[in-house]
Amino acid sequence: LNEIIAANEIRDFVKVAEALHEKKIAAIADQIASNPSVKWVLIAGPSSSGKTTFAKRLAIQLRVNGLRPVTLGTDDYFVDRAHTPLTPEGEYDFEHLHAVDVPTLNRDLADLDAGKEIQLPTFDFHSGTRTYKGRTMKLDEDQVVILEGIHSLNPELTPGLPDPRKFHIYISALTQLNLDNNNRIPTTDNRLLRRLVRDHRYRGHSATRTLEMWPNVGRGERAWIFPFQEEADAVFNSALDYELAILSVLARPLLSEIKPDQPIYAEARRMLEFLSHFLPLAADVPPPTSIIREFVGGSDFDY
Repeated sequence: LNEIIAANEIRDFVKVAEALHEKKIAAIADQIASNPSVKWVLIAGPSSSGKTTFAKRLAIQLRVNGLRPVTLGTDDYFVDRAHTPLTPEGEYDFEHLHAVDVPTLNRDLADLDAGKEIQLPTFDFHSGTRTYKGRTMKLDEDQVVILEGIHSLNPELTPGLPDPRKFHIYISALTQLNLDNNNRIPTTDNRLLRRLVRDHRYRGHSATRTLEMWPNVGRGERAWIFPFQEEADAVFNSALDYELAILSVLARPLLSEIKPDQPIYAEARRMLEFLSHFLPLAADVPPPTSIIREFVGGSDFDY
């Protein structure tokens, strides 16, 4: 990667990486369209795997196949924050299945499946409450629903939907890069850097807060997401071979703000040492529909 950047050949490399993503997304859409019984496309994956952008790009490819997809996000079905399960440390456990109002979600899904109109909720992350703002949804016969959320492959999330009508997709960022012949790059580091940059840009979170939260995120993934990978009918690798060169530029200043007296200082130094191996790449290189745009900004999609 460094050699390609140094040789000023990165733009062609980016085009190939993005084309590979599009080819894989199109293949998954073809697989869904080939099975007329599929009504529910369930997308799950760990934090910062790019589920939202993937869902939007999949919807476009489904339209190419003559389908009319609509999208639901399980985040809008979060329980009010006062009822969110807690971690052993007493923190809110947003990775827990019961952070989602499963009964209300399943009632709405059953009504949609029966051809009824439903009122769509909106979760207000500032107030920590679910509200209704007049949004509605009703399905026609030729429409499929894309349900995106970390628990979407867990059978306990959608027990009322018939299995033959479901298509499960698992997505994660499984980087193929290695530091050298003996040292691989942990896939969790790729996702952590995505989240670090995204949370600072869109949520105003410091690197300290993101690093402090990350162990709980990982614990939730091991309990609620990874065990259901085998349920997937298709797997999508959202990692882009060039993205770490961009993330390194954006993450280094954030990590450098962490002081030696902070508990997560050693982790910040480890990440900085890791990022020092990458030559810099500007954030304006990816196309506006790229999955990495979900984290670094500049996407054509609304989130």
